[in-house]
Formats: sequence, C-alpha cells, structure tokens
Amino acid sequence: MSDRPQLSPRQLLILTRVVDSYISTGHPVGSKALVQSGAIVASPSTVRYELAELEALGLLGHPHTSAGRVPTDAGYRLYAEELLEQPAGIVEPLPVDLSTVRSEVDTALRTTTEMLSQVTSLVALVTAPPLETTEIRHIEVLLLQPQVVMVVVITSTGGVTKKIFPFESAVDPKLAEWAREFLNEQLTGVRLGGRMLQNRLDEPGLSPREVRFLATLRPAFSELVGTGEQGLYVGGAARLLDDMRVADLAEINDLVRVLESRMGMLEMLREALESPRPYLRIGSDHTVPYMRGLAMVAANYGLATRNLGTVSLIGPMRMDYAVAIRSVRAAAHTLSEWVAEIYED
Repeated sequence: MSDRPQLSPRQLLILTRVVDSYISTGHPVGSKALVQSGAIVASPSTVRYELAELEALGLLGHPHTSAGRVPTDAGYRLYAEELLEQPAGIVEPLPVDLSTVRSEVDTALRTTTEMLSQVTSLVALVTAPPLETTEIRHIEVLLLQPQVVMVVVITSTGGVTKKIFPFESAVDPKLAEWAREFLNEQLTGVRLGGRMLQNRLDEPGLSPREVRFLATLRPAFSELVGTGEQGLYVGGAARLLDDMRVADLAEINDLVRVLESRMGMLEMLREALESPRPYLRIGSDHTVPYMRGLAMVAANYGLATRNLGTVSLIGPMRMDYAVAIRSVRAAAHTLSEWVAEIYED
C-alpha cells in the first residue's frame, strides 16, 4: 500500500495491542492498561506519546478526553494487512466433510457456508461457480404432450435446468428421440460458456427438418449462460444479529441492508474474484455507504488456472481478523480441493 504509514516496531506493537484489546473487550484502551498488562515494555509516558502519534497518523481515535484510544478504519486496515503479510504456512481445511456430497454443488456450498459461520460467528457468504464454467453431463428431450417438448440439462456440478418449448403442430416422437441422442453425442463434456457448444450444434449434413428442430431447442443452452445469474449462499445472519450488542444498532441496520441487497453483494464479491490473496474491505474502503460500518474478509476458490467463486465473512469492524482470515483461507482451500475433483480443467 503506497499510502501506508511507516511505523516504528514499537508503534506497530502498540497499535496491534490496542486493536487486540479493543476487539476482545469493546472498551477504549489507555496507556496505563497497556503497561500494566505487560503488553508494552515502556513507561506510561512513552506509551502515551506513541498513542498520540498513532492518533495523529489517523490510526487511532480518542472518543473522550479522559478515555483511551480505539482503532479507526485505517487502524483496523493496517492491523489486518499485517496479518495478511504473515506467512500462511500450511492451510488447514475447514472441518467439514464434502466427500459424501459428490458433485452436488448446492449441498457443498450450503454446508461450507454454515460451517464457516459457526466457526467465526460472522455472516458467511459463498458465491457459486458461474454456470458457464460447468460442463454438460446429460441431456433429455422429453415429449410432454404431442406439441410440447421439455429439454433437461444436467451439468457436471449436479445442477439441473429445464426449458419447455411449445410447437404449432405435433412433434414426431422419433425426431425428439433423435435430438436426445444427437445432443448427448455432440454436447456431453462441453462447457456451457465455450464457443464449442454453439459450433457443435451447427453440425453440417443435417436435414432442414433437423436443423429447424435444433434451432428451436437452442435456447435451452444459450439462455442459461445469457442470464449471468450466480448463486449466493448466506449463513450465520441470525446468529450474528443475536450476538451484536444493543449499542451496535447502527451496525445491525447496516448489516440487514447488506443482506437485503443480493445483487450489490454479488457485484462486490466479483471484485475479489481475481485477488491472489485474501481480500479486505474495512469501513471507508467500501463504495456502498451502508457498508462503511462493516468489515469484509474474502478469499477465492477454484482451479489452478481460474477462480470459480469467493468465500467471504462480513461483520462489525471489531471482528477477530486473525480468525476471519484463517477461516476464509481454510474454506477456500477445502472448496478448491472439492471442485478440482468434479471439474475438468
């Protein structure tokens, strides 16, 4: 960070101890408490001087003339950045067993979200891989009525979509059966968002009748990608709201507004999708006004060649950043191992 304040080792230690104490207790931290706890080996006057310097740098605030200091947005940010710069070491996976989930992405993401929120007591959000990154596993072309055809598409992640097509006249059952066989031959293993899908539908040598029938069914595949819809899984909202103090009414209100704005959340998490390390947004970092009383820590999961989704935690700025960073890393690691088994890179 180019605008990051340059702190002496003692100033960084004092800032860290202030943030640690404030996260733990919620009370402003004074020089006397820091010295008496043994957190800082220095005289009270030296600590008071350093606290004043940190306040001048905008890293600490001073709520009352007789009170101790509290972290500002910038103070939390620098504190969390220091945690990110520490070597992650071996990332332990989240304590959740996805081995029995097989290829059901919905179940895997819901399970991960709930476990993540339980471990941290924060709101956990996990975005699903975009539909266009999945491969087609099976297609059914079903004749519901003489003039009504339903196309069912099953993807490599266990997702199932269906689309119904009405026709002006009765459909030949043999044509529907041919289409089922042809589509499975041509499209099984093809990625929904790839150019190959459309090319495979334009097979030369088809009769005019077959071409017209496939052209009618084409939206069953093309419109899936065109929606741009992405799943968002949320866990722990009720638990966090129960834990937050009455004094946090403003933060509670902000959190509720965030959870109501699903599209806004998806857009914000997409910003993190290319980040190579856990992603922080604290207080004034947020472009959305009602997020400025909250903090977010996020990390990406996916394949070696591309990220597929984001794992994030949202809560008050007085969250335990060490636990949050460790937890999103663990969840991202767990999901990356899982998706590597069901996606063909």
